[in-house]
Amino acid sequence: MRKKIIFTLLLMFVVGNVNSKENANANEARKLFDHTYNMVFGPQGSTLHYSVNIIGIMNVEGTIWYKGKKSKFVESRYLRWNNGEKEYWVDKKKKTVTLYKAGEAKDKYMSKFSFNADDYKYSYTEKNGTYEVTLDANKDVKGIKHLKAFIDKKTKAPKYLKIKVLWFWTTVNISKFQSGNISDDTFQFPSSQFKGYDFIDKTKHK
Repeated sequence: MRKKIIFTLLLMFVVGNVNSKENANANEARKLFDHTYNMVFGPQGSTLHYSVNIIGIMNVEGTIWYKGKKSKFVESRYLRWNNGEKEYWVDKKKKTVTLYKAGEAKDKYMSKFSFNADDYKYSYTEKNGTYEVTLDANKDVKGIKHLKAFIDKKTKAPKYLKIKVLWFWTTVNISKFQSGNISDDTFQFPSSQFKGYDFIDKTKHK
């Protein structure tokens, strides 16, 4: 009987120790992720160059800027300015500028990448000066199911992401990352550059 009690106590210690290490790893992984996430989406603003190739869905390369509720992205065909109140979507091929109220425009492809940081379990490993933070979605979470964020150990800047949506993985390569020193003028739509484009005002249909 005494041996069983001792064995049970030892087992509880081992399991508790493993759980403690797992919890410590999860907590540190979340801290790492949150730090880098805030470097990108924090009030200081950021910019980065990205490239992603999802066969049959998306093959894009461009530059994006963030600052609070404001954003801007520039690709070869599509451009967008969001000044926090209005969004201007430019299609260079069709020569159109579509105006929306901020947050009302819908992108059918980007909807596949919906994300809430609290919907995931976190863990991380470290190799060759890079943190690999893994996010696994909780049950019934839509959008991104699994994500691996590769973060520079020294600067905490994002290097690239691996994202699993549905049954496939894709890599988002990140370069020219800068956090801070983003002017508010970046998000003002330069209407003079698009003279002759058809202007479509979606704000009047609400």
